[in-house]
Amino acid sequence: MNFKLQEPPLNIGDAISLKSFEMIQSEIIDYDGYHQFSSDEKAIVERLIHTTTCFEQVIDNIYFTPHSMEKLKSLLEKKAKLIVDTNMIASGLSKFYLDKYENEVICYVNEPEVFEMAKLNSTTRSYAAVELAIKKFKDEPLILACGNAPTFIYAAINTLIKENVNLDNVMLLLFPVGFVNVVESKEYGREFLEHYNVEGIILQGRYGASTMVVASLHAAYRLIRDYDTEFGKYNGK
Repeated sequence: MNFKLQEPPLNIGDAISLKSFEMIQSEIIDYDGYHQFSSDEKAIVERLIHTTTCFEQVIDNIYFTPHSMEKLKSLLEKKAKLIVDTNMIASGLSKFYLDKYENEVICYVNEPEVFEMAKLNSTTRSYAAVELAIKKFKDEPLILACGNAPTFIYAAINTLIKENVNLDNVMLLLFPVGFVNVVESKEYGREFLEHYNVEGIILQGRYGASTMVVASLHAAYRLIRDYDTEFGKYNGK
């Protein structure tokens, strides 16, 4: 039996990406839940599906607070610190966007001080890392983004409240994945958002990933960029 070498039908990055979104958009219209989202929310949903190929899991479980997209874009443009639970998120984010909008990524999980805090307080390093980061940057705009460790969510909420942080300057992206504490942490996150009128996006249930945090942020950056291009905010710069 002969084996014939083949080349991919599409072999240019931009063409592959364009074709992928064309396929998503042609298929997604058949999902009733998709039509409930705003245009900006659809941009997040489509990007998450592009990252995972999972239509039902995203459409059926994604939760947006009423003004989450406006808040996310606004905080990014206000040079918000991105406090994250994994270095994978930091590595995945576009340096171009981070530099353009001056968003510093903060991930303290490997800091010696965090090891000591976690040991002293009998917590995970993720819990200690976000606690330390919020205390350090509590007077600045913050986007708290979780893609792996649900203990991050408990620490974020508890520290925001204990430190009396101005919640108008805060946004939560909650996408941890797994079995232990995952569903419960997201329920705690939603209760917090609704009780304190804080903006956020949650992928409810067990499903999630650090890559989904990255995808959501890139979608938001793209929305800002497209708006800037359309209305000429950066003409001549």
